[in-house]
Amino acid sequence: MSSGRWSAGVIPYAEMGYWKPDYEPKDSDVLAAFRITPQPGVPPEEAGAAVAGESSTATWTVVWTDRLTSYENYQAKCYRVEPVPGQENQFIAYIAYDLDLFEEGSIANLTSSIIGNVFGFKALKALRLEDMRIPTHYVKTFQGPAHGIVMEREYLGKFGRPLLGATVKPKLGLSARNYGRVVYEALRGGLDFTKDDENINSQPFMRWRDRFLYCMEGVNRAQAATGEVKGHYLNVTAATMEDMYERAEFAKDLGSVIVMIDLTIGYTAIQSMAKWARRNGMILHLHRAGHSTYTRQKNHGVNFRVIAKWMRLAGVDHIHAGTVVGKLEGDPNSVRGYYDTLRLDHVAADPVKGLYFDQDWASLPGCMPVASGGIHAGQMHQLLHYLGEDSILQFGGGTIGHPMGIAAGATANRVALEAMIKARNEGRDYLAEGSDILRAAAKNSRELDIALSTWGDITFTYESTDTPDVVETPVSV
Repeated sequence: MSSGRWSAGVIPYAEMGYWKPDYEPKDSDVLAAFRITPQPGVPPEEAGAAVAGESSTATWTVVWTDRLTSYENYQAKCYRVEPVPGQENQFIAYIAYDLDLFEEGSIANLTSSIIGNVFGFKALKALRLEDMRIPTHYVKTFQGPAHGIVMEREYLGKFGRPLLGATVKPKLGLSARNYGRVVYEALRGGLDFTKDDENINSQPFMRWRDRFLYCMEGVNRAQAATGEVKGHYLNVTAATMEDMYERAEFAKDLGSVIVMIDLTIGYTAIQSMAKWARRNGMILHLHRAGHSTYTRQKNHGVNFRVIAKWMRLAGVDHIHAGTVVGKLEGDPNSVRGYYDTLRLDHVAADPVKGLYFDQDWASLPGCMPVASGGIHAGQMHQLLHYLGEDSILQFGGGTIGHPMGIAAGATANRVALEAMIKARNEGRDYLAEGSDILRAAAKNSRELDIALSTWGDITFTYESTDTPDVVETPVSV
């Protein structure tokens, strides 16, 4: 122990033991990769040490009560700092946290430490949590998704293809009866699910109980008409847990197979609803409402891949995770990384996908990624290529905006999907031949033909604001 450790006054964080370039992380450590932008005059190692300190045990000065603990064990340790390629004054700081710093099975406690006060720290101009490695020791303290991808498919009896859905539009203003009519038309036309959107709860124009009754009438009628299991994501988001439990219980009593919550209800409420869903045999859908307020900007906030990890731990069965080709932000490589994080049992570090660490989920069930936001039948080959078959494709406007009506929009999506799956199973290059496959299918489907004529040329092509920090290495030929 250095005698300087106990000198009065302020000591740099690096000198207090939070900068440990020779530290070898333990298998049981929680690891985090932070993008740091230090204030002028602050060395990057000191900035990384400050993040480690302020997210674990440190304060702005030495405190004598450190002598009452094994403080070196409880100190987070910044063990590596690397410059971000192509970015001035940005660095990735790698920090290790001992497992004893966290309460078992608590996202709230984990996040209070990792993203607590440190994001307001004056020594930093900006800070972003890019990725985390959750050790197996900690993973096993969480229940994970209430059912998981395999169990959900068995519940629904749907295999070998993505599931199809649609968000009711307009999402605000419809009466309960008209809302239920949209549900029925979309489901009988060929979709597997319809859903409430994030901000439909219990407003004066349509109270939640009325919506639930009419939606489930539509679900039941569509099941009778098609012989398939159908569902509607009934949003149980409310002001209190008591209200949410009441709404979820009513949905269960009506025979719904799924309920929905918003990210805005908070981590503790999400974990509580996940436990309720597991006890009651209900699929739990999470809308990531509000995430872009802190996930989208490149230099400050929390990357969505971290939210994906937290939500898989928390125990949701579905989460919106990007489309690549839709109207919402989503770099192709980053989105692939999100989908791998949610679905795979072991995820290898891959800088091209923005994945900083290996992640072993130790058989924690997978979470079904949901693609929604400005997608349509004409993009089916791209969606299948980028997102794979263990996904849910939700066409809101791309169903309800069909010129022939809602059911026709649903049929167009189902025909397009089944044509693309057939081509893939036959070994065709469905990505390159996608447009031809869709046109051929449209010859026998008026609904798809009209959908392609209406939306076939619509794209949302903007440069992504958040892409992996990878610099291509020139290769001599």
